[in-house]
Amino acid sequence: MGVLDGRVAIITGAGRGIGASIARLYVKQGAKVVVNDLGSAGDGTGADSGPAQTVAEQLNEEAGATVAVADGGDIAEVETGDRLLQTALDHFGKLDVLVNAAGILRDRMIFNLAPADWDAVIRVHLRGHYSTIRPASAHWRAQRNPDGHYRIINFTSDSGLHGSPGQPNYAAAKMGVVGLTQSLANGLARYGVTANAIAPGAATRLTAAIPDDKRVAVREDGPEEDARRSPDNIAAVVAHIGSEQTDWLSGRTISSSGFHVGLYNVPEEIASFDGRSPWEVEDLGAAFESTFRALADGLAPTPFAIQTAR
Repeated sequence: MGVLDGRVAIITGAGRGIGASIARLYVKQGAKVVVNDLGSAGDGTGADSGPAQTVAEQLNEEAGATVAVADGGDIAEVETGDRLLQTALDHFGKLDVLVNAAGILRDRMIFNLAPADWDAVIRVHLRGHYSTIRPASAHWRAQRNPDGHYRIINFTSDSGLHGSPGQPNYAAAKMGVVGLTQSLANGLARYGVTANAIAPGAATRLTAAIPDDKRVAVREDGPEEDARRSPDNIAAVVAHIGSEQTDWLSGRTISSSGFHVGLYNVPEEIASFDGRSPWEVEDLGAAFESTFRALADGLAPTPFAIQTAR
């Protein structure tokens, strides 16, 4: 018996890295999965259905039954999101969990960032979440089951949460995922749906593309591998959140890196001031400086260190 017995999940980006680790653990814990991966390069170019197909075939062979179905579609295309839902329904009869783990990188400082590189990253990370969430949420709404234990698990990044200087496109997209997740939590609760975001830290092919002085070591197979950098650590967190035990958790961001798991706060006002009439700029400036500056200085962000792959 696993924590996901009888559950059905769609997992994007599941042909490699974190997504593949999630798919394997989901099946081990009793779920059936739709394995989606375009099979592109780390920058989103090209396509290869092989990675998704390989993962699905391995899972089915190990299980001795059909527990996984592959899809090589582009998740930024709305047709792919529609098809993934239908695939889950056709093969396994339902959908319980949606995991949006697919992602790409096109890193540049903002002054060197081409419009195409901005658009490509925003497209995959935000439109890619939209294309899967829209049909899944519509399906769950139609079930009229407030106790459905349905799960949306999105992937954000500390690149956005803490501001990676060389990833403005990626950081913007990943903070967009946080806002999307909170909106989903508020809008879909009545239909039995929770929505949460994962900020992962693991060594994968995407982190391998980051310059050596800004990334963690690449994971290598064998007895010398660093278990703390394994994507499998992220999969365990995603498995628990995907279970029926976490109805209480929604609208939150969870960090997972190595053996560390953390809970981010929800943004809130920490100080304010009010006027009795429209502010004059000088008066507002004085109040701004006296009320906010000491707090802002004391809450200065820590230096950024890239640790994520999605």
